[in-house]
Amino acid sequence: MQRAALALLLTGLMLLPGCLGGIRDGLVEALPEQRGIPGGLTLACLSSSQFTDMVIEIDHAPGYAPEATTVELLTDRLNDVCDKPGGIRAEITETEFTHSGAWSPDAVRSQALEHREAPPMDGSTLRWHVLFPSGEYSEDGVLGVAVNAADVAVFRDSIEDAENILRRPSAENIENSVTLHEVGHLLGLVNLVYTSPRDHEDEDHPGHSSNEDSVMYWAVESSSLGAVFSGQLPDDFDDDDRADLSELASGDLEAEQQLWRP
Repeated sequence: MQRAALALLLTGLMLLPGCLGGIRDGLVEALPEQRGIPGGLTLACLSSSQFTDMVIEIDHAPGYAPEATTVELLTDRLNDVCDKPGGIRAEITETEFTHSGAWSPDAVRSQALEHREAPPMDGSTLRWHVLFPSGEYSEDGVLGVAVNAADVAVFRDSIEDAENILRRPSAENIENSVTLHEVGHLLGLVNLVYTSPRDHEDEDHPGHSSNEDSVMYWAVESSSLGAVFSGQLPDDFDDDDRADLSELASGDLEAEQQLWRP
């Protein structure tokens, strides 16, 4: 989603400094909205001063398990940019979501919270959450969405619809790139919680890259991607994205609206 839309949808959410704490049974009651914005846990991922390992919780509806290539790509790219000496691993669970109809941002947040195994900041473990539900997003043409600091959803029904008759790009290729794109928003890309000294944000699509070779390019999360790409989609962060993340990690670039700081 575009940065302006995210800001509007998340207006009023409270930022919670430090570790969220708690256990799964108490999450819904104790922390209904204190989950920040996309990019709110950027520094928690880029630093190992508290969070030495990372878990990507993946909940999928029956028949909607992510491709193995998607999981491998996601863990590989996060290992490239995040400082997690204890490793980054995926935990995949088939889940019966208690939601029907189109998925609004609030529905994604609610289901993510209901099915999360542990809070995002769980001792020395950082936990991000990817949902693969059945059905489509409430806004036409959206293939994936980041709704807060640790939760994203990827809509495989819409991804399959976006695959063109020549399978160029294929549904698998689209899923790979869309999933990494949404997790890239959790990393704060592009300019969600910082202002880059590099001119690589698309002025017509805030929060996205202007470079077609970056996985953060705006068209990656849109069903119109078939009109932009006729073959392999980008599946990596570009040099500007990585420079932003490196400077955020070093402190040379200031990160705002963080739930945790080293």
